[in-house]
Amino acid sequence: MSLPVFKVDPENPEKKIIDRATSIIKQGGIVVFPAKHLYGIAADALNKRAVKKVFDLKHRPENNPLLVLINKKNNLINLVDSVPRNAKVLIEKFWPGNITLVFEANNDLPMILTAKTGKIGVRIPWHPVTKSLVNHLGGPITGTSANISGMPGCSCINDLAQEIIQCADMVMDAGRLRQGRASTVVDVTVDPIKIIRRGELPDNKIFTAINFTAIKRIEQFY
Repeated sequence: MSLPVFKVDPENPEKKIIDRATSIIKQGGIVVFPAKHLYGIAADALNKRAVKKVFDLKHRPENNPLLVLINKKNNLINLVDSVPRNAKVLIEKFWPGNITLVFEANNDLPMILTAKTGKIGVRIPWHPVTKSLVNHLGGPITGTSANISGMPGCSCINDLAQEIIQCADMVMDAGRLRQGRASTVVDVTVDPIKIIRRGELPDNKIFTAINFTAIKRIEQFY
């Protein structure tokens, strides 16, 4: 049986490849896709069965929530309970980009997606393939790395676990991805914000953006 691997241009992904991938996701399937530094696993984040497939494929503990990718900030209304002031600052400054924001989750989200934490991590990606995927789909997709839980992420299709390749409905091969750090993860449900995972976006840029906005508010008050 031939493996479901399709070559994709990392800078200008072909429409027919994106169409195929989004069709699979809409039908509850699993797609391995290239992000900036690592390959990820995409599924319809609002489809409980599809999300369960992701957990099973990765052998991921169900107390470990999945982050999701969206195509525009207006889609937050379907995912989160509220958007705190600090979150709005970071969204305007750094999205699309390398920062994942953790919000209080909307009660309508599949419980398995949030791992019963009541929170959801969200990011708008800028990578051309990932961006095309979420833009074409219109709804949120899972953005977890394409690896077995506890194992390193993969920057090359050849490094993927055979179990993942064989169980995925489609693998988008963009070649070897350039090395780098994962996205910075920030909990915006608390004030001051909390850095959960240090990543490509430095802490000082995050706090500078928030503090600068706070200073401007004080200046406007006076």
